Amino acid sequence: MMHRDIELILMRQLASSLASAIFLVDPLGTLVFYNEHAETILGRRYEETGPMPVELWSTMFHPLDDRGKPVLPEALPLVKVLKTNKPATKKFWIRALDGVKRKIEVTAFPLIGQNQKLVGAVSMFTEVTA
Repeated sequence: MMHRDIELILMRQLASSLASAIFLVDPLGTLVFYNEHAETILGRRYEETGPMPVELWSTMFHPLDDRGKPVLPEALPLVKVLKTNKPATKKFWIRALDGVKRKIEVTAFPLIGQNQKLVGAVSMFTEVTA
């Protein structure tokens, strides 16, 4: 089993009980968890997708801007956070794994460990309905 920093473990536990959609990655960008509320928006249960590298999750939901152009992985809030250690936010479209196109608003922030190093990042998001 891979070693995980306590902050990442605790954030996963917290995400499990929040009423917001949460997507959690380690410092390399590997998806380590998304909660039940995120499953509804993303179109598939986490147990069905499991962990995956940033190269996969950053494109598999087909992020698009308002004109239908692909959003590059480096422009996604969670990827920005991993590069800058600063919060980021963005609205964009995804094609969820259930085939439904949804507009989401994402706010991402870093998880900083007790020794002031980046231990992961969190993305909170909601579907924009109006």
